[in-house]
This record gives sequence, structure tokens and C-alpha cells, in this order.
Amino acid sequence: MNGWTLTATIALGAGAGATVWGVSTGPLRRRVVAQNLSSAVACPGLLLLAQGFGRTSYVDLALLLALLGPVGTLVFARLLADELAENPPRARGVTLAVAGYGAVVVLVLCAVTGPGRAMVKLLVVGVLLISGNLIASRALAGGFGSRRG
Repeated sequence: MNGWTLTATIALGAGAGATVWGVSTGPLRRRVVAQNLSSAVACPGLLLLAQGFGRTSYVDLALLLALLGPVGTLVFARLLADELAENPPRARGVTLAVAGYGAVVVLVLCAVTGPGRAMVKLLVVGVLLISGNLIASRALAGGFGSRRG
């Protein structure tokens, strides 16, 4: 076990524990935030495992998860819009912490990888991961279209 796999194991363990706790307990708003958290934690974990094991196919899985994870959250936000409108989730701190974690992982891996095609793929994964989870979190909190005032 090297440092990459140790970091991935710790992050995935803590993220999975928080996700299972959030999904199994509490109101609906906690459950949808935990669902969004699951993809936001698993994607950087896959990137760390790809570096630790030297398997580039894990980066492809992370790319797919970074693309489809927030889409799943947006589907839940759309289907549960009426229930979430009554008591919208407020998870700004968790969202920013997980986005920061994803950004740090991607930047460190870009520095280790060096310039090239693999670095471009890591940057694409990072942009999809961070922007997708920020958009999905915003959609859960009440959306973009309504103007209040």
C-alpha cells in the first residue's frame, strides 16, 4: 500500500460512512445531499486509486462518475421538487468542502502527472466534478430560475 491508496482508502471510508449515515437517517433534504456527496467523494477516490495502482482505466470511471453523478442528483431534484421546496437543503459548507477536496486532488495529480493528454483528462474530470456538484447542490437548494424579492 502506498500513499495514494492509503489516502483513497481513508477518503472513501469517511465519505462512504457519511453517505450511508445521511441516506439512512434524517429528513429528505439530508438524503438528497448525501446522494450528491457520494459521487463527489467517490470520483476523487477513483483518481487517487488510478494513481496508486497505475491503472488509467480508473480515470475513465472517474470521468463517467463526474458526468453522471450530478445528473442523477438533478433528476432527484426535479422529481422531488415539491417536497424539497417546503424545506430546502442547506449544505453550502459540505458542498464547498467536497469541491475543495476534489480540486486539491485534481491539482496534485496534475502536478504529478505532468503535461500531456493524461493531465488534460484530469482537468476535464475536475471541471466536470466541481461544476456539476455545485450546480446540483444549487438545484437542490431551490434552483436558479426563481427570483425572490
